[in-house]
Amino acid sequence: MDSRAPVDSGRLHSPGKSLTELENIEATQGMSTETAVTFLNRLMAMVDVLVFSSSLNFSEIEAEKNMSSGGLMRQCLRLVCCVAVRNCLECRQRQRDRVTKTSLASNKPQDNLQSITGSNTCKTGVQNVAGNLSPIKDPDRLLQDVDINRLRAVVFRDVDDSKQAQFLALAVVYFISVLMVSKYRDILEPQREIARSGSQISRNIRQEINSPTSTENPVTFPEANKEKDILTPIEDIQVESSIPHTDSGIGEEQITGLMNGSDLETGTMPDVMSELLSSFSSEVKKSQESLAESPIEVLKPASSVTNVSQGKGMNVKEILKSLVAAPMERAESGAEPVSYPDPTVKREAQAILPMQFHSFDRSVVVPVKKPPPGSLAVNTVGGAGTTSNLVTGSATSVISPASATPKSMINTTGAAEAASTSSSSSSSSSFVNGATSKNLPAVQTVAPMPEDSAENMSITAKLERALEKVAPLLREIFVDFAPFLSRTLLGSHGQELLIEGLVCMKSSTSVVELVMLLCSQEWQNSIQKNAGLAFIELINEGRLLCHAMKDHIVRVANEAEFILNRQRAEDVHKHAEFESQCAQYTADRRDEEKMCDHLISAAKHRDHVTANQLKQKILNILTNKHGAWGNISQSQQHDFWRLDYWEDDLRRRRRFIRNAFGSIHPEVLLKSAEDYGTDEDVIKSKKTFRTQAVINQNAETELMLEGDDDTVSLLQEKEIDNLAGPVVLSTPAQLIAPVVVAKGTLSITTTEIYFEVDEDDHGFKKIDPKVLAYTEGLHGKWMFSEIRAVFSRRYLLQSTALEVFMANRTSVMFNFPDQATVKKVVYSLPRVGVGTSYGLPQARRISLASPRQLFKSSNMTQRWQRREISNFEYLMFLNTVAGRTYNDLNQYPVFPWVITNYESEELDLTLPGNFRDLSKPIGSLNPKRAVFYAERYETWEDDQIPPHHYNTHYSTATSTLSWLVRIEPFTTFFLNANEGKFDYPERTFSSVAKSWRNCQRDTSDVKELIPEFYYLPEMFVNSNSYNLGIREDGTVVFDVELPIWAKKPEDFVRINRMGLESEFVSCQLHQWIDLIFGYKQRGPEAVRALNVFHYLTYEGSVNLDSITDSGIREAMEAHIQNLGQMPSQLLIEPHPPRSSAMHLCFLPQSPLMFKDQMQQDVIMVLKFPSNSPVTHVAANTLPHLSTPAVVTVTCSRLFAVNRWHNTVGLRGAPGYSLEQAHHLPIEMDPLIANNAGVNKRQITDLVDQSIQINAHCFVVTADNRYILVCGFWDKSFRVYSTETGKLTQIVFGHWDVVTCLARSESYIGGDCYIVSGSRDATLLLWYWSGRHHIIGDNPNNSDYPAPRAVLTGHDHEVVSVSVCAELGLVISGAKEGPCLVHTITGDLLRALEGPENCVYPRLISVSSEGHCIIYYERGRFCNFSINGKLLGQMETNDSTRALLLSSDGQNLVTGGDNGVVEVWQACDFKQLYVYPGCDAGIRAMDLSHDQRTLITGMASGSIVAFNIDFNRWHYEHQNRY
Repeated sequence: MDSRAPVDSGRLHSPGKSLTELENIEATQGMSTETAVTFLNRLMAMVDVLVFSSSLNFSEIEAEKNMSSGGLMRQCLRLVCCVAVRNCLECRQRQRDRVTKTSLASNKPQDNLQSITGSNTCKTGVQNVAGNLSPIKDPDRLLQDVDINRLRAVVFRDVDDSKQAQFLALAVVYFISVLMVSKYRDILEPQREIARSGSQISRNIRQEINSPTSTENPVTFPEANKEKDILTPIEDIQVESSIPHTDSGIGEEQITGLMNGSDLETGTMPDVMSELLSSFSSEVKKSQESLAESPIEVLKPASSVTNVSQGKGMNVKEILKSLVAAPMERAESGAEPVSYPDPTVKREAQAILPMQFHSFDRSVVVPVKKPPPGSLAVNTVGGAGTTSNLVTGSATSVISPASATPKSMINTTGAAEAASTSSSSSSSSSFVNGATSKNLPAVQTVAPMPEDSAENMSITAKLERALEKVAPLLREIFVDFAPFLSRTLLGSHGQELLIEGLVCMKSSTSVVELVMLLCSQEWQNSIQKNAGLAFIELINEGRLLCHAMKDHIVRVANEAEFILNRQRAEDVHKHAEFESQCAQYTADRRDEEKMCDHLISAAKHRDHVTANQLKQKILNILTNKHGAWGNISQSQQHDFWRLDYWEDDLRRRRRFIRNAFGSIHPEVLLKSAEDYGTDEDVIKSKKTFRTQAVINQNAETELMLEGDDDTVSLLQEKEIDNLAGPVVLSTPAQLIAPVVVAKGTLSITTTEIYFEVDEDDHGFKKIDPKVLAYTEGLHGKWMFSEIRAVFSRRYLLQSTALEVFMANRTSVMFNFPDQATVKKVVYSLPRVGVGTSYGLPQARRISLASPRQLFKSSNMTQRWQRREISNFEYLMFLNTVAGRTYNDLNQYPVFPWVITNYESEELDLTLPGNFRDLSKPIGSLNPKRAVFYAERYETWEDDQIPPHHYNTHYSTATSTLSWLVRIEPFTTFFLNANEGKFDYPERTFSSVAKSWRNCQRDTSDVKELIPEFYYLPEMFVNSNSYNLGIREDGTVVFDVELPIWAKKPEDFVRINRMGLESEFVSCQLHQWIDLIFGYKQRGPEAVRALNVFHYLTYEGSVNLDSITDSGIREAMEAHIQNLGQMPSQLLIEPHPPRSSAMHLCFLPQSPLMFKDQMQQDVIMVLKFPSNSPVTHVAANTLPHLSTPAVVTVTCSRLFAVNRWHNTVGLRGAPGYSLEQAHHLPIEMDPLIANNAGVNKRQITDLVDQSIQINAHCFVVTADNRYILVCGFWDKSFRVYSTETGKLTQIVFGHWDVVTCLARSESYIGGDCYIVSGSRDATLLLWYWSGRHHIIGDNPNNSDYPAPRAVLTGHDHEVVSVSVCAELGLVISGAKEGPCLVHTITGDLLRALEGPENCVYPRLISVSSEGHCIIYYERGRFCNFSINGKLLGQMETNDSTRALLLSSDGQNLVTGGDNGVVEVWQACDFKQLYVYPGCDAGIRAMDLSHDQRTLITGMASGSIVAFNIDFNRWHYEHQNRY
C-alpha cells in the first residue's frame, strides 16, 4: 500500500538531503509499513467492536466526556471510509500489476526511478504487510464485504437517533456514489490512464529533483501535460503536492473558486476526502482516549486501547511500540489473508501514481498541509499509510508517529533518541529500497488470475462484478431513508429525484441502471450539492479535531518533554549526588577505617605502656626490701627518684616516686666559658627579622558568664553531625610537654579522649628517647569521668591550645591547628568548665573564656582580700588563669623574690628591710641598674625592633630548667636543651644568695622565681650526685648553698614561704601583680614602671598563621621559645590591695586572723550517761551540712550524734557566759540524754574478742550520717546509719580481722577514700560514694564492692593508717616495723625508717602540707617529709593516745593518758602551749572545721571542748601583741 511513497517523499524535504535519508521518511513518518498497517487494523478492530458488538449508549459517553453528540459514530464512519478507500487502492494496485507489468518494464523513466529508489524492490507494499493479513478477498470489487458491512452498520446502528442516522446516511450516500461513478469511469478507460500515469512519474521525479524550492513553494503541475499551475489555499494550507489527472476528463478546469464561498459546494468534494483522510487518525486517537478513559473498560478489544491509556508517562515512541506489540488477530482484520496475483514483478511499486477520485466531470486537487521542519506533525497514531495512499502519493507527513526522526519531534528528543530513531528508520528503509528484507515474512504465492479472462469480460459484466455488493447497500439506504433523502436530494428545479429513482430501484436490481442513474446530470448535481455538504461537514469536523488533537499532542509532548527533561536533570543531579555521597561515604569509611586502625594501634601502644608500668610496679612490690623477694642488702643500692606530676590542691608538685630511668649521668660533660656568646650576640640574633608588633591595649569583648549557653552541646554543632561511628571528633594536634612537642592525632569518643603520637614524624624521630621516657600521654587515653577542668591556653603566643586537668591530679596540654578546632574540642568534652576551685560555673563557655574574663568572674580576688586564701594560693590562681602551665617550660608559673637578706645568721621577718619592694620589677630594684635600663629605652636606635628595657625575660624555659637542674626529670630536660652538657660551673644555679645578687647586678639577668622555691626543698639537693663541676674559686658545685639562716633546705622553703605570707608581702603583693599580670604589664604604664620587654614576648604581637614562609615561621617560633612569654594580661586597672589583718579581727571565720586572747581554755564539758570511755570523736561541723555535729563513739560501741552550734563569734563578746546553754557549741544527743532511744545508738554486732576498741576502729563519714566499724569476727567491716543505728552494708576483702580504718578528706559530693588495715598485714583502699552512701561506685553491686588497691609490704598486723587524698598517699604502720608509704594506686613508694628505738608505730597523722607525724610506743615522735626525710624527733613522758595536725601542718596537738593537751610546732617539736590537765585520760580528739575548737574524748565517758587558736603562736602575732 505504501510502496509508492518513496517516489514523492522527496517533496517533503529539501533536495539537498541524500535520497537514502529521504527514503527513510515515509507517509508513516518513520513507522514501518507493517507497523502502520497493523496499527490501522487494530484501530478498525476496535471500531468493529464498537459498531458491531457493543450495545453501548454512545450519547451517554459523549455527554460524560463532553464530546459533541454523535461524535463517536462520525469518527467511526471516518475510519470506515478511510479503510474502505485503502482497500480500493489495493485492489487498483493489483489490477495495474496485472495489466502494466510489461509496459512498465521497458519504460525509460521507470529506469530513472529505479535508480533513485533502489533496484531491488521486489515486493509491493501490500505484499510486505506482516503476516499477509490483507482484507482483500476480491480485487475486482469496488468495496470489500467487510467495508460494506461496516458502512451498513455505521448507518443503521443508531437508527433510532434519526437526525444522527440521517446525517450518516447522507454522507455514506455521497461516499458510495462517488466511488461507484469513479469505478465506472475507470472501467471505461483503463489503458489511457495507465499510459498517462507512466509518463507522469518521470515528470514528477524530474520536477522534484530539479526544484530546489519544492518544499517551500506551491508545487506546479508539469507543463508537458498542458495543465495550468494550481494553488489551492484551503484554510492556510499550502499546496505541497500535485495530483496528475488521468484522461477521464477530470482536471480540465482550473479550480479557482474553491474557497470563494460561491463554489464551495461543488469544488471541495475530493479535497474533503483528503482532509477526511488526514484527520481520520486524530479522531481515532481521540475516540480511543475517550474510550480508554471511560469506565467501561471491559469492552476494549485490543491492547492498543490499554496501552494508550497507560502510556501517559511514556514517550510517544513507546506508545506506538506498545500499540503494535500484540500480534494481529485475524479476527480483527475481518478478512482472510489473500495472496497477491504476481509477487515476482519488480518496479511496480515505483510505477504507481497517486490515486485520484474521478468525481463526475470535475477534477479536484487535494492539497495537504505540510508541517514545518522540526515541528511535530503528529496528528495521531492512526493509519498513516492509508491516508497518503488515498490522498496523494507524495507521502505527506499528515500522520507522523513519534518514532520518526528527531526532526519531526518538538523539542523532545536529544542525541540519545537519535540512535533509536535511526534504527527504526533503517528498518523501514530496508523495505522501501527493496533491500534483502530478511526480517519480513515470506509472501505466499498464489496462481494469478488469467489475464485474458479478466480483460475479455464485457463492461457490463465488469460493472456488475465490481458493484454487485455495494449497490444493494446504496439501495437499502435510499429505501430506508427515503423520506429524509427525498427531501434532501432535490433536482435543479426543486423536484424530488428520489421518488422516481426509488421506482427504478425497487423494480430492478440492475447495477448498471443504478450507475446510470447516479451518472445523470441531475443526480450528480444534487448529490454533490446536497449530500456533499454532509460529507464536507464530516470531514471538516475531522479536520478541526485533527488540529485540536495536534495542538493537544504538541502540548502534551512539550509537557512530557519538560517533565522528562526535568526528570533527566533530576536523574543527573541525583546520580551526581549519589556519586558524591558514595565518594563521601567511601572517604568517610576510609577515614573511619584509618581512625579505627589508628585507635587499635594506639590501644596496642597504650597496652604496651600500661603493661610495662604494671610489670615495673609488680617488680617494685616484689623486689622492694619490704616485698616478698626483698632483702636488707638491697637497701644498699642507689635508689633514683623523680618528681611526680601529681599536683595537690594548690597545684604544688611535691611527691617523688621511683625513677626506673634514673642515672647519675656520668658521661655528661660541662660547658666551657667559650661556649656562651656575649649579650651583644644574643641581641644581634634577635634582630634578624622583625614583624609588626600588634600590642592591643583595648579591653576585650566581655563574655556574658551569667547565663548558661551550654545547651548547645556537640550534638547540635553543624560541623559535627555524624555520631554513628566510634569517634566524635578527630583532629591533628600537638602534645605539649616539657621540651617536647609531639605531633599526632587527638580522637574524642563519647566517653574518652585518645592521643596517638605520629611516630613517623620527622620532628618526633629527632626527640631524645631519654626525654620521651618522662613524657606521659604519647599514647594517651583519658576517660571523660576523669576530667576535672579544661582551660584555654596559648602556645607560641597563639590562642590555639587546651590544658585538661584530670582526677589523678595531672594535666595534659594540646595545641590545635586553629581556634575553631579548639572550640570543637571543648564542645566534644564534658561540661567541667575550669573546675570547682574558682567559684565559676562548670560550663563549656567558661573553658573558652579569656583569662581576663575568668579573672573578673571568679571570686578568688575577694577571698584573697578577705584572707580566706593565702598569698601562695592566690598567686598560683593568677598564674593558672593567665595561662602559665607546667607543661610548657616557656610559660612556667612565675613567683616573686620576696626576701632580700641572704647573709644574716638569723632572719627577722618583722624587719621591713629584709623584704623586697614589690612595686618595682626585679630589674629596677637596683637604682644604678634602673638608670641603665631607662637610658637604653630612651636612646633606642633600632628601627626594626620596638624599644624595650630588657633583652631577656623574667621567666624562660632556660631559667626554669636551671633552677630545677638537680631533680629529674628536669635534669634530663636540661641536658636535652643544653647540647647534652651541664652548664659551665660559674653559671650553674649553685647559691641562692649569688642568684639574688646576679638579679640585682647583671644587666642580662632579671629572673623571677618559680613556685618550687616555696614548697620543694628537694630542688636544692643534688641527691643523685651529678658532677656539676668546680667553680673558679675551687668550690665544688653540688647542693645549692643556702642562706646562713636556713640550716637545711626545708628551713629555707618554710621561711621563704613565711616571708611570702607575711604582712609586708600581703600589703604589697597587689603591686607586683600589676607588673606581671596587670595594667603595668604593657603600654605607657609599663614604660613608666621600667617594665618593657622584647616585643615578641607579648601576647598578640605576632600572628604565626600569617607567615607563609616555613623557614621564617620556624625561626620566629624558635625566637619566641628562647625569649619567654608574658602571662596574659588579667586586668587593665590597678589590682585592689589585701585587707589588713586588723580589719578582720572580729569577723567570725577567718583562719589567718589574729585575735586578742580573751577566751578561756575550756569551753565546756559534756558528760554522757554511760561511763564507757569515748574512744572516737569526729567533729564534722561545717555549717552547710544538714546536721553539723560532733559524733562520739564509746568503747561499748554506743554512739551519739551531738549537735553543733556555731558560736565562735559570740565567745569573748560582752555579756558572754557559759551559763547560757544555747550558746554552748555542743548539744548532747537527745536520744542519749533522755536514755529513750539508746537502741538506735547501740551497735550490737559482736566484735572479735581479741580486738581492743580504740579510735582506729571507727570512721564517721563527712556528713555525719554513717559510721564505719571494724573488728568483726567475720573479717569484715560494716556501715551503719547514724539516724537509725541499722546496718546498711557489710564489706569483705581481708583474710583476717580488720584492725583499723581511716578516711581521707572529703570533696564535693562527700566522696572520699577509706583504708582498711588487717591482721593479714595488708591494707585495702576503698572508695566511698557520697552519692550512694556505700563503699564502691555501683549501688547494684554493694554486696561485693572491689577495693581500688591492695597495699602490701608489712610483716605484721596493721595497727594504724592515715590517708591523704590531696597528696595521693597512704601511710600505714604495723605492730612492728617501719611505716610504709603507698600511693593510692597501690605502689609502695618508700619506708619511713625512724631511729633505732622507733619500731612500734601506734599513731599516724598526715597533713596536706606534707608533714607526716608518727607516734611510736614509749612516747617517741618522729616528723617525716612525705618524701621520706626525717625532719625531727622527740620523746615525751606521756603515753599518747591521740594526735592531730593543724590544717596548715605547722602545729601538732597531742593528748594521752595523763589528760593533758599539748600544742607543738611540727617542724622541730618545739612546745607551744600546754592546756590545763583533765581528770581523766584522753582517748580521742578532733578539731572543728574552723580550727577554733578542739574536742577531746575522755576515758571517763565525757567530752571536753577547748578553745584553740593556732594564730596566737604565729611569729607575727607574738611580735605584735
